[in-house]
Amino acid sequence: MVSNIDRSEIAFFDLETTVPTRPGQGFAILEFGSILVCPKKLVELQSYDTLVRPHDLSLITTLSVRANGITPDAVVSAPTFSDIADKVFDILNGRIWAGHNIIRFDCVRLREAFAQINRPPPEPKGTIDSLALLTQRFGRRAGDMKMATLASYFGLGKQSHRSLDDVRMNLEVLKYCATVLFLESSLPDIFTGNVLVSPNARNRSNEKTNIDGTGPSTSPPSSTRTTDNQLSPPIDPIFSLVSSDTGEQAQNPVEPVHAQPDPFDLGPFVDQIETEPLQSNDVMEEESSAAIPSTTISESNEFLEPDQVSIPSVTVTVVPFFRGPGKMQILHRGTPLQIHCGALKVRFGLSTRFVDHAGRPRLSFVVDASPNLCGLLDACDNIAKRFVESDSNSEWRPVVSRKPGFYNSPTIRFQLPTVAEGDGVRWITEIYQKESSSPSSSLSIQRVVFSRYDVAELEPLIRPGSFVDAYFSLDPYDYQQNAGIRLVAKKLIVDCN
Repeated sequence: MVSNIDRSEIAFFDLETTVPTRPGQGFAILEFGSILVCPKKLVELQSYDTLVRPHDLSLITTLSVRANGITPDAVVSAPTFSDIADKVFDILNGRIWAGHNIIRFDCVRLREAFAQINRPPPEPKGTIDSLALLTQRFGRRAGDMKMATLASYFGLGKQSHRSLDDVRMNLEVLKYCATVLFLESSLPDIFTGNVLVSPNARNRSNEKTNIDGTGPSTSPPSSTRTTDNQLSPPIDPIFSLVSSDTGEQAQNPVEPVHAQPDPFDLGPFVDQIETEPLQSNDVMEEESSAAIPSTTISESNEFLEPDQVSIPSVTVTVVPFFRGPGKMQILHRGTPLQIHCGALKVRFGLSTRFVDHAGRPRLSFVVDASPNLCGLLDACDNIAKRFVESDSNSEWRPVVSRKPGFYNSPTIRFQLPTVAEGDGVRWITEIYQKESSSPSSSLSIQRVVFSRYDVAELEPLIRPGSFVDAYFSLDPYDYQQNAGIRLVAKKLIVDCN
């Protein structure tokens, strides 16, 4: 029996649900299955699974039964979610969560289920979504990256679409992928010659650092730089399998390696994730997910007006992490490009359709874009797109949206990132109100202080028809066969008049 005090195990879990047949119907949980896994040996320590009776058995339609084989008769005597909520909470709360496509589906369904019974949901210590992870690190060699496809690729049998079987298959798939990546990283010349290395694996930091038509950069390799921001040497893919932005610094490749870490020992990852704030996985309308954290902007970085930007001075570079692929940055004369644009009219207010790593709403809103701003963003799009397309087959999604029939009304979407703080969450974006008490009085700008993470407090400020002055960064992404630029709001001044 695993001690309740020990929360270091990884909790792999999976939900089976009904399939909605009409708009707004929602999902009902039909089965919960989980295993606790030792992070050092990747062995199963404990398991739990149960069928779940929904409040309305008519939600289990023929379409739902075809998806997972769970019939109304199978769950008629099963416990309700309220009956198992304590057990589910105990299994998940404070542990690292793992599963396939859990960020966009299972985490959201869990939060909905706990909200329906008026209980706070469990919170993860970290999240490992194997769909996003393996798409990034293993590539498309295994097809569409669904669990059934991955299992077939490795000869693990057919997916049963039952919770406990699926989480166990998920663990086996991760082990197989880790082994392949370990072999490729250990003998790169042999495997590269046989085209076995992931088609998505690349290290742009030693390739070109700009794409303004001048060709590859002539900068020295990152391993020879001696500046304060010295770049780390490349890391074997296996050692970034679990986390793309945490972990200890790699060994210098010019020194002899006497012993390599156990590729299946996730202990260092667990230690690191306990002491560092978890980086959120930004989820956009255009992407399946995003694992690239936002750029931290120092006081010295300047926000430029669109007309102040010289397009020939815009370049793209990559800042590598200790583990995994680097983060792309758009630079203007060697400094991260950040824009200020005033009096942008809000077209669509806050959207809570998308979520972060723990299933919390990830907010965004849409504004009308002026012609000069569109021109700048289109130019940045083209520069970043050429950079990505040089070694990627991802589909590029333009930052400026021009809907058919509305090409004279282009729009852009701003993301409002959050960060975990203690047991809660806070906005990263600084938000101010601009108002005047009378037409003749001067404007007053005051920062808005939120008592807690509550979308309802923010909705009255950012509403359709209102105007905002936006200070934002341009963060390129290339993830899960989708690429583009997201606009991250650093500061907003909302006109409340």
